[in-house]
Amino acid sequence: MIQYFRDNQDQVLNWLAWHAWLSALPLVLGLLIALPLGWLARRYRWLYPPLVTVAGLLYTIPSLALFILLPGLLKTRILDPNNVVVALTIYTVALLVRVVADALGAVPNEVLQAATAMGYRRIGRLLKVELPIAVPVIAAGLRVAAVSNVSLVSVAALIGVPELGQLFTNGFQLSYQAPILLGILLSVLLALLFDTVIQLAARVLTPWRRAVAR
Repeated sequence: MIQYFRDNQDQVLNWLAWHAWLSALPLVLGLLIALPLGWLARRYRWLYPPLVTVAGLLYTIPSLALFILLPGLLKTRILDPNNVVVALTIYTVALLVRVVADALGAVPNEVLQAATAMGYRRIGRLLKVELPIAVPVIAAGLRVAAVSNVSLVSVAALIGVPELGQLFTNGFQLSYQAPILLGILLSVLLALLFDTVIQLAARVLTPWRRAVAR
């Protein structure tokens, strides 16, 4: 495996960079979309069941089928990485809508009343009180979505998109274990990196939790 990496270092690093980008961008886009949707589901109770149900149904769509269907819907080429970004953004939103709604719903009512009494209006209360308190739960959902994205990006290798999944297809075609093992190792390390970054970000955004721990 080490020798294979040395012999193909430039190509493997290029695939790793693409894999990281195709995993991270949908995570950010999905969070930005899921936040207002989750807030709507929390704010208007009648929206919660349909939003959560639709999100669950979206996540059941097979990733390979979505990668193949999107070029026709988006008018893009089959090898266009944007197809992967859109597909994984859909999956990320599907995972996070319920997480965001439940995280906001878990904020104690006493805290909301205290924030209102202090003069916070609805948007200000959301941004400065509710979301900060909900960060740990949302971060937990993001960690799941990040690992899921790293895994699902590999499937795009079947339609020719350059990323670590190419190591699996190459290893299968050549009946050679080294690229497969290397692909697994790099995917695991990438998932661990994302997980660590999300945990650190959540820690930075919740300084009061460290104060309480002391």
